[in-house]
Amino acid sequence: MTRTVPVTNGGRRYDVLVVGSANADLTVRVGRRPGPGETVPGSDLVESPGGKGANQAAAAARLGARTALLARVGDDAYGELLLEAQRAAGTDVGHVRVEAGARTGTAMIVVGPDGDNAIVVSPGANARLSPEDVAAAGALIADSAVLSLQGEVPWETTAAAARAARRAGTRVVLNPSPVPPRDLPQEVLAELLAAADPLVVNEHEARLLSGVADGSPADRAHALRRRGARSVVVTLGADGALTLDDEGATTVPGVPAEAVDTTGAGDAFTGALAWRLAQGDRLGEAARLAVRVAAVSVTRPGAQTSYPAAEELG
Repeated sequence: MTRTVPVTNGGRRYDVLVVGSANADLTVRVGRRPGPGETVPGSDLVESPGGKGANQAAAAARLGARTALLARVGDDAYGELLLEAQRAAGTDVGHVRVEAGARTGTAMIVVGPDGDNAIVVSPGANARLSPEDVAAAGALIADSAVLSLQGEVPWETTAAAARAARRAGTRVVLNPSPVPPRDLPQEVLAELLAAADPLVVNEHEARLLSGVADGSPADRAHALRRRGARSVVVTLGADGALTLDDEGATTVPGVPAEAVDTTGAGDAFTGALAWRLAQGDRLGEAARLAVRVAAVSVTRPGAQTSYPAAEELG
């Protein structure tokens, strides 16, 4: 059963609405990554719930955020796996579209001995999440304090959601991963950056989007603000994060953790960040909590299965 969500937060029903992807993660662990044309033995295949959108929703909901997910899945076993996982986390899945005859998105993940991963995504039903779906959810967006967006659904859908959020006065957290393609119209990218408060990027994404090939994370964050982002968070893996907004730059130190599997750690960070921003935290404060959540997540296998509840943070 979906959790009953009270009307709070200044009259808004939800702390966090996630519009984005939902994938089944198919994970294999290897002793070393194969080279081109090489076959290596791996562990038994593990099937688990994932997808950047669903991950961020689960991360926020497990922490106690009033969370809803707008996504598309197929009417297959993987779709039901994803819905059950969201219900277990406490997410409202009443706005997830189940598409007859479609395959649920899947991600094929190879995890190396150091916990780092390589991922190939087959979008499936995610590719059918449309601007029309967003338009139909206008009241839902207006009833949410924070809208969390990513890049695993069509960019025109993400842009439509950002546009609707700005009209509704809903804060947008944008994690443009994977990075928008080169052929994305520049006016669409500019619109997305202008909505982002914050733009959440890792070091690789910061370099590509900022155009700053050589420089520090702070240099790239400043460049991204000049490109239009209202605020910026650069995640630094084990080294923590850097935030930049009107109050200036804040360095958030990392939390020591023995990494077992880094899959979904960035989504754990973003979901936690969105929750704390919905609660009124300043950006640096929200990032400090998000770093702790991500650090816990890498000590456990899987994505959503690794996300902590608030009481586990101490």
